[in-house]
Amino acid sequence: MKREIKCIIVEDDELDRLVLQQHLKKYPHIIVSGIFASAETAVSSLNPDVDLLILDIDLPEMNGIELRKNFKNIPACIFISSHPEYAIDTFELDTLDFISKPLKATRFEYAMQKLGDFFEMKEKSESFDALIGENIVKIKDRNEVFQIKISDILYFEALKDYTRIITTDKKHCILDSIGNLLQKEHFSHFIRIHRSFAIPKHHIRKKSAHEIEIVQQIKLPIGRAFKANLDFFNP
Repeated sequence: MKREIKCIIVEDDELDRLVLQQHLKKYPHIIVSGIFASAETAVSSLNPDVDLLILDIDLPEMNGIELRKNFKNIPACIFISSHPEYAIDTFELDTLDFISKPLKATRFEYAMQKLGDFFEMKEKSESFDALIGENIVKIKDRNEVFQIKISDILYFEALKDYTRIITTDKKHCILDSIGNLLQKEHFSHFIRIHRSFAIPKHHIRKKSAHEIEIVQQIKLPIGRAFKANLDFFNP
């Protein structure tokens, strides 16, 4: 059974509102919890439970882009517009998709596939949640919660917007970039050795020109741009 997705539609054209509703009827797991003709009326009804915004850009007074900027906490947003040149303005707003009008069934189906893939990945990934104490982090995996000792982490591996945390007995994939993780105070003893890898300094055992060996005889590559991070290690 697919995850239920709560959706808000903001569209000032009545015909386009009807077309959107007709398309969405094919997806019973998407619950339309509000339909509005302006951003102003939508703002008063938006709540933290909303998962998806479907927004026209050309709205009276506050436009769709401004509305999205005010509600960046909502996970997914699909813009629709009769002006394809607006697409570039949505790139920095965590936009899931941009659909040009008129709304065609095949194009809408593609957007819904992207939406499904997005939430599937979001559910499968283990979210980095919060620090518990000084030496333990909490990882949420679906309905399970794992407490991981920071001292058990062998290294981080970057996977685009995700980071794989490799521990002594398990691999965790969290929805956070390796760059963001390394900015957290409790990972201050980690160093970046490659675009894709970061390690705790005290795990280093050997170093060559292009490779480093850490505990458990694990060997990882050294990126040219990160060699200076290892200057402190002189065995």
